[in-house]
Amino acid sequence: MNVRRAKTAGFCMGVSLALRTLDNAIRKNPGSRRICTLGPIIHNPQVLADYEALGVTCLQNFDSVTGNDIVVIRAHGITQQVEATLRASGATIIDATCPRVKKAQLSIAEATSDGSSLLLFGEADHPEVRGLISYAHSRNFVFPDLQALQELELDPAQSWVLASQTTQNASVFASIRSYLAEQLPHLTVLATICDATDERQKEARAIAADVDAMVVVGGKQSGNTRRLASLAAECGIATYHVEDIRELDRDVFQGKQTIGLTAGASTPKALIDAAEKWLCELC
Repeated sequence: MNVRRAKTAGFCMGVSLALRTLDNAIRKNPGSRRICTLGPIIHNPQVLADYEALGVTCLQNFDSVTGNDIVVIRAHGITQQVEATLRASGATIIDATCPRVKKAQLSIAEATSDGSSLLLFGEADHPEVRGLISYAHSRNFVFPDLQALQELELDPAQSWVLASQTTQNASVFASIRSYLAEQLPHLTVLATICDATDERQKEARAIAADVDAMVVVGGKQSGNTRRLASLAAECGIATYHVEDIRELDRDVFQGKQTIGLTAGASTPKALIDAAEKWLCELC
């Protein structure tokens, strides 16, 4: 089987940095303190299982944090309010927020400091989005797509700020920007989509347009991975989003000559390598 593997597949800068930060915390810990992350450090089940085996605790809320804990802030970031509570607990706080996410947080804070309302293109229940809107000084509206945005009643006399979750679709954001530019004369647009996200999406779309099927490897909770799979499927080919290559059935590739392969920004290289090897060995 011929396999076209995306050059951009796998860890992005923010994920690599977050994991190195957590690794350093583990290495420097004498063993007497609990190391925690508030929510998963990244959205990949295999990586999380590896850290759990090393004794890292993934907390779903901050209620049990004590002054003796070491808390590593995940790559997606957290809300300002939660961070303040964590710091007040006396725990040692290590910030592993992706620099691109942190930049987006601070840009939103600055742009809305005059009372402008925030329009955020993203998934309302995603941890990054919850963190981003916590930096807005005024009202905020989160919307998942252009249709949902068009249903909002937006006062053109007010000042507005448009921003995006860092892993959203850049072409959809461009359409949203064009639509709002005609509706709102007092609009500030922030460029918060990560360059790496845009590059990965463009490459996935280009590969999907020239293969018989597409395999996307990455966590099911990973927004950027789901979007890669969605973009590939939009090209009209069979697309398989899997967390592990063992989820695939070789029968679905019968009669196919070339398979595209990409992966989310939180997918370890070993999983991508394994997927490529399995696909290459198909007859």
